[in-house]
Amino acid sequence: MTSLAQVLRPLDPNLSLPLYQQLQRVVRDAIDKRLLGPDDALPSERQLAEDFAVSRITVRRAIEGLVQEGWLVSRQGSGNFICTRVDKNFAKLTSFSEDMRARGRHPHSVWLKRLQGTVNPEEALRLALSPGTQVYRFHRLRFADESPMAIEFATVVASALPSIESVDDSLYAALEKAGNRPVRALQRLRALLLDEEQARLLEAKPGDAGLLVERLGYLRDGRAIELSQSYYRGDMYDFIAELNAGA
Repeated sequence: MTSLAQVLRPLDPNLSLPLYQQLQRVVRDAIDKRLLGPDDALPSERQLAEDFAVSRITVRRAIEGLVQEGWLVSRQGSGNFICTRVDKNFAKLTSFSEDMRARGRHPHSVWLKRLQGTVNPEEALRLALSPGTQVYRFHRLRFADESPMAIEFATVVASALPSIESVDDSLYAALEKAGNRPVRALQRLRALLLDEEQARLLEAKPGDAGLLVERLGYLRDGRAIELSQSYYRGDMYDFIAELNAGA
């Protein structure tokens, strides 16, 4: 197997930049050049030390820094892996499946629940629906490739879809096919700590950082059609938004 040292620049002890920072730069370059992809295992400390002719202390310090920066994730007993973080543009109304495909990832879902019922008081208030209105509730665990990324709880006005079974992997694809895809949404982002059940589903640890994104989606005529809550692993997602100065 070709080592990183063979395809990237070697470390130079004569530079003013410390060796551990040079090694960090090499790993970042390997990720940027796609020599290392999402969830790939980083070579062992011993292998990196041999390849780059540095001490294992230097390698360990470099890895610790990359973990803190979010480039790597350490898995006890397994090693260090390239982080699978995803940049999500908070200003664009796109679905999870669209986001993953745009980044070359394969989206898929595991169904937790698929229910039909009437609106509860909170849903009626948020969606501006009358008591007794029929809704569909979709509870799913969302994956990118083989990595669990989010737990999604979505409530959709039943009249927006032909049936509860019409939703496969993408809710927005089903809504678009029915002519009822949201054209705008209000979103709220909140930091939280994952509880035991959330951590189990997301293959994280209880108390790990998580993100809750609440979305209220509207049709062109102003009717609210979708209310969702998605719980993301905090080490998987970066939410970004472009800001412009007012006139």
